[in-house]
Amino acid sequence: MAAVARFLIRGANSKLSVPGIGAGAQSSYGATLLKLSATCNACTKPQRRHVAHFTFQPDPVPSQYGPTQKMNLFQSVTSALDNTLASDPTAVIFGEDVAFGGVFRCTVGLRDKYGKDRVFNTPLCEQGIVGFGIGVAVTGATAIAEIQFADYIFPAFDQIVNEAAKYRYRSGNLFDCGKLTIRAPWGCVGHGSLYHSQSPEAFFAHCPGIKVVIPRGPVQAKGLLLSCIADMNPCIFFEPKILYRAAVEQVPVEAYTIPLSQADVLQEGSDVTLVAWGTQVHVMREVASMAQEKLGVSCEVIDLQTILPWDIDTVCKSVAKTGRLLISHEAPVTGGFASEISSTVQEECFLNLEAPIRRVCGYDTPFPHIFEPFYIPDKWKCFEAIKRMINY
Repeated sequence: MAAVARFLIRGANSKLSVPGIGAGAQSSYGATLLKLSATCNACTKPQRRHVAHFTFQPDPVPSQYGPTQKMNLFQSVTSALDNTLASDPTAVIFGEDVAFGGVFRCTVGLRDKYGKDRVFNTPLCEQGIVGFGIGVAVTGATAIAEIQFADYIFPAFDQIVNEAAKYRYRSGNLFDCGKLTIRAPWGCVGHGSLYHSQSPEAFFAHCPGIKVVIPRGPVQAKGLLLSCIADMNPCIFFEPKILYRAAVEQVPVEAYTIPLSQADVLQEGSDVTLVAWGTQVHVMREVASMAQEKLGVSCEVIDLQTILPWDIDTVCKSVAKTGRLLISHEAPVTGGFASEISSTVQEECFLNLEAPIRRVCGYDTPFPHIFEPFYIPDKWKCFEAIKRMINY
């Protein structure tokens, strides 16, 4: 409406002739439209969302790893990469735009500090990035590849699944590319839409020979990334990009590791087990507080951390105690990793279950743009699932 008004006003001022409308009429219509445009703008202007679907809950300051420094998640990733380049002369970092810091600034300053031969850009070719990384790792060097967004990892799917994951097996352990780590920003971000919001971890969970890891915050990001880099198996490290700046914690400055394939029990409880990873862990923490406050329900919150191979024992031990399980992730519900957890727990803990296992996940649709608030598994959907389990 405002654009039409401006067009008509400009036309009147510049003697532009509009068929069927004289100059005076144009000016009159323009003035009328300008008066209306303020009202219409108030009605049609989209309201900005100022509140995320989660509240980041920082962990206690770790004391066992030495001095700490305030870092957000992308800075903790940078710190881990810095530690690796400093301690391992064979380590190289490569990917699209990493030489000047990357789109999320995770490699900022590293090329200047360690040189263009150790931190360098690649062509826009994910298959080539991973294929190159496999070759580097086979020589015994430490290869850290960045895929700019997890959504674009699929061109490299063949290299990861048919080459990296099988390299050791097909050579009878004569050769391997275990020193390969693939980093990728992952998950919803509030405005990423179809191609910058996906959570593809379940695709790789079906592939023996690799490890898949997703942190929940800066402290875990640094420790788990360093564990992936040190691990003698190719690893995929998905980084929740919505947490890059939103998540801030006191992170140890020196290098440290957090064990892979070991879930973290963040809160003990007796009535319901809540399992998640990445950003969704913070949703579950808030849901646990809501359940305690509004329902008097005690929830045990578990951060899975490693998707493949996952910590079956910790989850099953918790479900045997609580009798109920809720799993939540951002990826679509059908074929999501929650399905694998549900199946395993049903097999191992069938006689302990007090209610059917519930999954609160994304819908079976492409990730939407303006409808993202309706798509994501927020605290209200998870809270409703808890009520249904308790009332079963």
